[in-house]
Amino acid sequence: MNAAIDYASNNRRTLLPPRSTERFARPRLLELPRPLGELVHAHDGRELRLRGIEPGDVAALKRQFARLSPEDIRRRFLHSMSELPEPMAQRLCRIDPAVETAFVLMDETVKPAELRCVGRIFVDHNTNSAEFSVLVEPNWTRQGLGALLMQRLVDDCRRRGLSEIWGYVLLENRPMLQLCKELGFKRRPSPDEPGTTQIALQL
Repeated sequence: MNAAIDYASNNRRTLLPPRSTERFARPRLLELPRPLGELVHAHDGRELRLRGIEPGDVAALKRQFARLSPEDIRRRFLHSMSELPEPMAQRLCRIDPAVETAFVLMDETVKPAELRCVGRIFVDHNTNSAEFSVLVEPNWTRQGLGALLMQRLVDDCRRRGLSEIWGYVLLENRPMLQLCKELGFKRRPSPDEPGTTQIALQL
């Protein structure tokens, strides 16, 4: 492949998926993003780049955390945190690909580039399943970005041959619960985690 064609393929534009349970009704084996990522346009036209998380994203991850409200932090981590410790930030950006996948949506219209959304899974080989988490900055919600990240995570789980993707969601996090309902996830009681529910999608 010549350089021009390769550059074009790395910079192709990706259309956001519609919110539909039909997309998850059967296995989907889409091509994973290449290292340079894919250009994505939010519903309002803003542009982001979808790619895998990298060790060099630590500073951007910490800046994103600083922009979150206490409510946003509690929804993502299920408890309050005043700051993102450096060791945790380093760990979140240095994943083990054997048991983890993490996608980010980067805003390259500003310098330095800012991390606006992140979705990740952690695989439990004992149960042949993966726990997911998705975070979309408040100014970027309702743009189809959460659905896009969920689609990529589900596709990755299917590539790994897993039987289920699941996660804990606060009962007050209605937008996330509604999104997962539209995508076909089912709710389970979570007696050990007051105020939360477990949602799962059979693959």
